[in-house]
Amino acid sequence: MPTPGHISKTLRRIAVALALGLLSGVLPSGTRAAAAEPLTVFAAASLTDAMTQAGKVYERKTGAQLRFSFASSSTLARQIEAGAPADLYASANEKWMDWLETRGLVLAGSRTSPIANRLVLVAPESEKPPGGERIENLPALLGGQGRIAMGDPAHVPAGIYGKEALKSLGLWTALEPRLAAADNVRAALALVERGEAPYGIVYATDARIARVRVVEAFPDTAHTPITYPFALLKDGNAEQAGKFLAFLTSDEGLAIFERFGFRRN
Repeated sequence: MPTPGHISKTLRRIAVALALGLLSGVLPSGTRAAAAEPLTVFAAASLTDAMTQAGKVYERKTGAQLRFSFASSSTLARQIEAGAPADLYASANEKWMDWLETRGLVLAGSRTSPIANRLVLVAPESEKPPGGERIENLPALLGGQGRIAMGDPAHVPAGIYGKEALKSLGLWTALEPRLAAADNVRAALALVERGEAPYGIVYATDARIARVRVVEAFPDTAHTPITYPFALLKDGNAEQAGKFLAFLTSDEGLAIFERFGFRRN
């Protein structure tokens, strides 16, 4: 007979899955659906375009079915920890993969960090560049009311990297009160694209797909290297997810990421 604790855990997993729209029905004892069910990939928001394209190519090649959930790496990691069913997790930093790994949710030996990114300062495309537009002059460029958009540095990887960079450059104390903190890097990008923030800190790959202009790239030495760890999840379909992971890290898969501006790590 199931214990009360087991039942509680099962119900929690089912509730999370239903809330995310990832289950078509209640599964007995909190188990995953049969092998015919599409693979579920949780991936950082900054991977949206590249991962979607890679998925389309893989589906055409293999006939497999994939479904993606894109959000901040922190949001996805917490959903997985809460019981959301997923087969593969792709994070925008090593920290959140570490977080899941320490909780025993990552399949041992499956973790790899195949791609990297850069951090850039962006401004609305329509804005005429003012004089002295450099990262080091940001406090003055923001004027009296301007704010700088970036992922929330409390948990969003792009914001964590941004905070590290600003601290390294001696700008954090002046700019912290001027932050427009967003739930993920794409939300920060949207604030700049719409002209609601005069400047933003995003990934170089994000700047390529939006109507913004790149002011300047942050020095790679100003922050922790921006690498993207991918891993299979312990409770997922390891066999099928492993095949997709092998494709993502193959020359063909990595070439897709490179077309979207990522670098091989």
